[in-house]
Amino acid sequence: MKKLLLLIAICSSISIFSQNTTKEVNTKGRFFGGLESNSQWYLNDVERGINHPDNPIRSNNYLLVNYNYGKWTAGIQAESYDPQPLLNFNPKYIKTNLGTYFLNYKTEKIDVTAGYFYEQFGSGLLLRSWEDRSLGINNAIRGGKIVLRPTENLSFTGLYGNQRTGFDVSKGTIYGFNSEINMSGILKMENSEFSLGFSYVGRDEKTNFENPNFKELTNSFAGRFNYSHQSFYINSEYNYKTDDAILYPITVSNTFVKPGSALLTNFGYSKKGFGLDVSLRRIENMNFLSERNPEVFSPEQTSLAFNDRMMNFVPSLTKQHHSNLANIYVFQAQKSVSIVSDNGIAKAGEIGGQIDFFYEFKKGSSLGGKYGTKIAINASNWFNLSGDYTLYPPDYKTDFLGTGKKYFSDYNLEISKKFNSNLQGSIVFINQFYDHQLIAASLNIQVNSYIIAPEISYKLTNTKSLRIAAEHMWADSDRKNWAAMMVEYNHNINWSFYVSDMYNYGFDKNSNLIDDVSDHFKIHFYNLGTAYTKGSTRIALSYGRQRGGLVCAGGICRFVPPSSGVTLSLTKSF
Repeated sequence: MKKLLLLIAICSSISIFSQNTTKEVNTKGRFFGGLESNSQWYLNDVERGINHPDNPIRSNNYLLVNYNYGKWTAGIQAESYDPQPLLNFNPKYIKTNLGTYFLNYKTEKIDVTAGYFYEQFGSGLLLRSWEDRSLGINNAIRGGKIVLRPTENLSFTGLYGNQRTGFDVSKGTIYGFNSEINMSGILKMENSEFSLGFSYVGRDEKTNFENPNFKELTNSFAGRFNYSHQSFYINSEYNYKTDDAILYPITVSNTFVKPGSALLTNFGYSKKGFGLDVSLRRIENMNFLSERNPEVFSPEQTSLAFNDRMMNFVPSLTKQHHSNLANIYVFQAQKSVSIVSDNGIAKAGEIGGQIDFFYEFKKGSSLGGKYGTKIAINASNWFNLSGDYTLYPPDYKTDFLGTGKKYFSDYNLEISKKFNSNLQGSIVFINQFYDHQLIAASLNIQVNSYIIAPEISYKLTNTKSLRIAAEHMWADSDRKNWAAMMVEYNHNINWSFYVSDMYNYGFDKNSNLIDDVSDHFKIHFYNLGTAYTKGSTRIALSYGRQRGGLVCAGGICRFVPPSSGVTLSLTKSF
């Protein structure tokens, strides 16, 4: 806790220095960055049978300080996980240390970085390094990167380095090259936008096999295009990875070696009051790690559970719901090969798509009324790749466009309407199908659920507002029915308060359950909290129960264990 206070003091000093030396900053340079602190005090919960851990007060803290002088920028990020990180964060995050550092030189033609950097090629299916603190992800690359822009229509990127893992770096070395070509500028297209992109990513890692059936350098390639004309757009990308050893089950096999590929296509049409977007994707064996073998922390847990040493970005292409109940059965993109002879599971990837449709009935029409009415329809379906699978010895041969067993589906309709100048509301209808055995390669349980989620917002005064959201789920298996409600009160631009609850009922303890240990039955998952915002500073305090399960951001998830306690968060930028 002392180190946290020291970080806050440093951040405050830098912020004050920046504010009090405006003239000097303008002539010599400027500091900028931010502080983020997320702390939890885990409490005993007798009703749930939860005892707090040995270190009940845990905290994740980040202090980012950058300095810019002309064309030069330098930065460091200090991180503190003292006395321990929050529950179920990567065990490699320990104590206080320097997380990242960099030095950058940038002009219109050249951009050079030494140290840690983040980068994404295309959609990220071959390479994406990024940070998401809520998920415990920071897979920055330590090395060097050069971006050349010889003309306004050409951009080339070259990089080399090793990926961050905890406060260390991976054994595998990453090589990368990317090109972006603005064809519309070259061809002087006035009413359309057209661009091409080509990428290469290599991962070089020594192997302990005496006579490996794969090369130590794994090569991957991608080609893509983007085209738009007025309200229409389309883009597509194809990725290919050369032969690589497959995890079987959690260590690489010298006899199970396959290439990987991914095809992503997105197109749509958008104008005022109407929008249609379609995303289609096929993935086969696209688990791409900077070290082939994951680190084993326990018989039940490896570094894969923390998205550690993950080189590429493969999010689930499904609706990102803000409904709590719609996030109980969450789909995760199936990018890996998994063949489990014990339960007959055999999968090599995924194929499917998502459709988004939006329409606004005009003001003054019979369905639009005085203020108009908006509807949004979303549908997603995801399947295993069809083909011939052999359980032992493990092998497969897939069909390119065939669909196998269904993993997941989500069909939802949202209607939102403003009734008067102070009152507006919405209602969402959701139907989900979730095959736990196929998705998690675990218990043979399939869940079909229906969810309804109405919500209203009322403006009390110019500064005060009230929001009430209710939810109900009907499910045919697992824990079956759930009910939830949340009330949020915004007192002014600074203060907000909320209280929420989730309750599971209609269950059968003796039925087939996905998890009958983590959370007991007949309990309320209550939470209450407040937040204060002033300028670039936000402080949030809450108390309640965390349901065990997945927490997701942008289609990437991490598992959080069931817990009860107090949470304090602080963010500040300067």
